[in-house]
Amino acid sequence: MTRADLLALTPDALAALANRGLVKRATKDLDAGQGPEVDVDGDGAVHGVFPDGTRAALPPGAGLEAATCSCAATSLCRHRVCLVLAYQRTAATEPGTETGAEPAAAWSPGAFDDEALARVLGQRAVTAARRAFRAGYTARIHRPSGDDPVARVELPSCTVRFLVPDELGYVDTDAAAAVRGEVVVLAAWAFRAADEQGADGTDVRVEVGGGPGRAAGGGTGLEAALDLAGQVLMEGAAHAGPVLAAALRRTGADLAARDLHWPAAAVDELADRLDAHRERRADYAPERLAALLAELHARDRAASAPPGSGVPRSLVLGTDESADTPLRRVRLTALGCRVGGTAESRTADVYLAHADTVLVLRRHWAVPDGAPLTGADVAGRRVLGVSLRALAAANVVSESATRSASRVVRVSAGRVARTTVTPLGEAWASLPPALLVRDLEAHEREMDAWPPRLVRPRVEAETVRVVEIAEVRDIGYHPGAQRLEAVIADAAGATAVLSAEYAPHRPAALDVLAAALADGPRFVSGAVRRERGGLVVDPFAVLASGGPVVPDLMPGDGTAVLAAPPAPAPDPLGAVLDTALAACAEIAHRGLRHLPPGLSDRVARAGDDLARTGLHAAAGTLARLAAALTGDDPRAAVRAWADACVRLTVTAELR
Repeated sequence: MTRADLLALTPDALAALANRGLVKRATKDLDAGQGPEVDVDGDGAVHGVFPDGTRAALPPGAGLEAATCSCAATSLCRHRVCLVLAYQRTAATEPGTETGAEPAAAWSPGAFDDEALARVLGQRAVTAARRAFRAGYTARIHRPSGDDPVARVELPSCTVRFLVPDELGYVDTDAAAAVRGEVVVLAAWAFRAADEQGADGTDVRVEVGGGPGRAAGGGTGLEAALDLAGQVLMEGAAHAGPVLAAALRRTGADLAARDLHWPAAAVDELADRLDAHRERRADYAPERLAALLAELHARDRAASAPPGSGVPRSLVLGTDESADTPLRRVRLTALGCRVGGTAESRTADVYLAHADTVLVLRRHWAVPDGAPLTGADVAGRRVLGVSLRALAAANVVSESATRSASRVVRVSAGRVARTTVTPLGEAWASLPPALLVRDLEAHEREMDAWPPRLVRPRVEAETVRVVEIAEVRDIGYHPGAQRLEAVIADAAGATAVLSAEYAPHRPAALDVLAAALADGPRFVSGAVRRERGGLVVDPFAVLASGGPVVPDLMPGDGTAVLAAPPAPAPDPLGAVLDTALAACAEIAHRGLRHLPPGLSDRVARAGDDLARTGLHAAAGTLARLAAALTGDDPRAAVRAWADACVRLTVTAELR
């Protein structure tokens, strides 16, 4: 009897079920002639006897967790892994037998019925999953494809990967053992819901379970936030006082208490933008203020849509964000660090790749009175037993981590001894296809299928990737915008723009980045977004010939002389969109009650320019906005502004 399940296990799948070190050790033993004598029973049970007398067995109809071994190991050992590899090599010598992963087949974990789930995972797991099902949850489904043959599900607080088609015994998840069965059941039900809804794309989002009124009726819960956003738009940042910012923060706290986490984050950031203008901070930008106001309107409209007509409501509002999941022993690969904060506090976000997703380890420090606290100052602070500088370019193995749905990872206090940190090495080159971008055009096509940024989850790590670089072109510094830009190309010649902005709490970042880009970089990590009809990367780290470089943590005063940028290529479509968005941003900055003469004419001219470029729907929203600005109905003016800004923002992103 041939064990198709064992033949389908690739080295990567074995590494996910055990660990890469065990796979390498087992392969080395097998190559050295220390492998087992393999025997297969009539029922498919595989037995192996090793030269030292150790006996291992792989029973049929179960995964590696059901395997047995006479050695002293209490968990999956090298003998059991070696027996799988030895069976594959033995089967490879038999005529007509193929080993390794087969081409991606059209199969779905949703085909497992509840009886099969209970038989393999236990009735307790199914019962626990039903409680989550009744509350409802959102899942992102990745069906098998030629590029990625593994079926996987991203649940709100963990990822589940079905490594072998039609087999429940070979499922990998980053959830701890106590909840493993429950999350596997939830993942199977998510695939089942996608199958029933006819969502047959390779990357789709579905809402699973919940009561009949979960996504309909009763409003979105954003009414108070929209009312305050309307007040901001009427007064403008230039005339809004501290009372309005305080009201926004109270509303943000109320939204968060009701699990409306993404609108809450937008409201809090809006309050911060008002404070930034009042304090004359350098990070204030009218364009960002306008984008936040448009985001609140866009989320309210998307959440009001009938079920099944757009982005899932819980995804728009962040209602799944609060769940936490303890993780089993995990291996994390650092992708760099972003230093940010305010005048009172400094933050450092370390991005960590885990399986097919990116998590964020966050630390905060208070800024001493009268003393600067830059990225170089916090680079030596201890995090997980090592300096932040070392952690941001390292491999981390932990048994004491917890992951939230917002992809923030925490390490339990007092258990740091169970976390090890080692140098990064070549880990970026072996990242999974979901995180390592080798083909920029293919990644841009993937992003085309995503919802607009205005209604996506407010999880920055969702867009973090490592991009392989074949060539760096046209490095230059824009002094007016305090921005360094470079064009990077992949092996096929497709390009993206690497764009980094100056910040006073990371003064040397642009100088260090320019030097790293001139040093023959192989990879760059960062947040990837669509802008101006192409890809833009906000860099966190660069893997150059001398090793990993994390610009935000490097010392320096930012006084290096940087080359001027090349003349930009003509972009008439981008120019008219920028002009129209700038008009909307000025309205948000000055306020509808305080508009200068001639601004409505400027909006009308921007609409005419859009019409001449063929963007007639966007031009229509500006024509209605120009008319509303001269009217006497404030609510109509707010609605017209929101219509125009949402339309223009999405058009600029997706064109």
